[in-house]
Amino acid sequence: MNNELFIKSKFKPNLYILLPTICLTVLGIIMIYSASSYTALKNYGSSMFFVSKQIIGAVIGLFAMLFFCYFDYNKFMKVGYIALIVGLSVLGIVFIPGVGIESYGAKRWIGFGSFSFQASEIAKFCFIIFCASYMAKHKDKMKSFKGILPILISGLCMCVLIMLEPNMSITLCVGATLLIMLLVGGMKIKHLCILLVPIVLLIPILILIEPYRLKRIVAFLDPWASPQGEGFQLIQSLYSLGSGGFFGVGLFNSRAKYSFLPFSESDFIFSIIGEELGLCGAIFILILFLILIFAGFKIAQKSTTRFGCYLATGISSLIAIQVILNVAVCSGLVPPTGLPLPFMSAGSTSLIMFMSAVGLLLNISKQSKNKFINFEQYNKKQKSRA
Repeated sequence: MNNELFIKSKFKPNLYILLPTICLTVLGIIMIYSASSYTALKNYGSSMFFVSKQIIGAVIGLFAMLFFCYFDYNKFMKVGYIALIVGLSVLGIVFIPGVGIESYGAKRWIGFGSFSFQASEIAKFCFIIFCASYMAKHKDKMKSFKGILPILISGLCMCVLIMLEPNMSITLCVGATLLIMLLVGGMKIKHLCILLVPIVLLIPILILIEPYRLKRIVAFLDPWASPQGEGFQLIQSLYSLGSGGFFGVGLFNSRAKYSFLPFSESDFIFSIIGEELGLCGAIFILILFLILIFAGFKIAQKSTTRFGCYLATGISSLIAIQVILNVAVCSGLVPPTGLPLPFMSAGSTSLIMFMSAVGLLLNISKQSKNKFINFEQYNKKQKSRA
């Protein structure tokens, strides 16, 4: 006879996840308005062009977060391969004429009439679900190279499709997240070293086959060699960050947003934060991200299921990698590349997907608090209370 009773704990949202997410999203909307109001009015006839889209994305993202918070995340374990197929499919659709939208020489969006979304933002989370599902189902195979081969092949296919858009920054995010998940899943260090060798050799080749990437590397090494060319964006980003000082020039008082800093509302939103809110404001934003990321890894550590552990690890790793790369680009630590700052950069697809992922983190945290107790002990305790 089973003497255990399953008890559902009263749901109390993990505030270390929920509060930073809400703060970052709200601050993102404010900073997007500040960074984009001039260019939006100039190019689109409305200063609210970008921020209105972000608000709609935030509302949809909030409902998505609530849905995934209460939807049993373990059901995703059964559809790992379906998630992979969906991810690869949306990446393939961007190359269909009339459906895929090209902007600045890159095909990254799928559009139907006035509606559009970025395929890679959906694909990378689909891939995390697939990886978590596969590793949870085949935990005994993860120490062999043959066992991790399906994940590696799937990851390679996804990275190739993203590179063809082209989008090297998201490719790096997917690849780095994949390696972290494999290490947590039990991959041997020697297998990691075997994988790193071709990756290290491949990166210079990928740079050389695309002339614009080589120009970005040269501009990164010496941006003042071409201050009106490839080095322009990095120089303006550094000017923006540097002019903020400790406390900033004040909210809505950025000078870089007046067409000096391209993509100030998206990829370089952190530069505007540094200019308007100063070093103190930038550190505050980074602290919010640190709290969120650390809490995500704690949820992974305390998860009662392997799938929950791997899923939380993948989500937290992706957030951490994107934050690190975005801040590094804005501050000139790595070559410029287009990568949004989670929750804060303009982009409804990115915001909705990250808020949905936060819902899954809250879900995993909630289910980790459920527990089994001894039925006899529970019965005696109830009688004593009566």
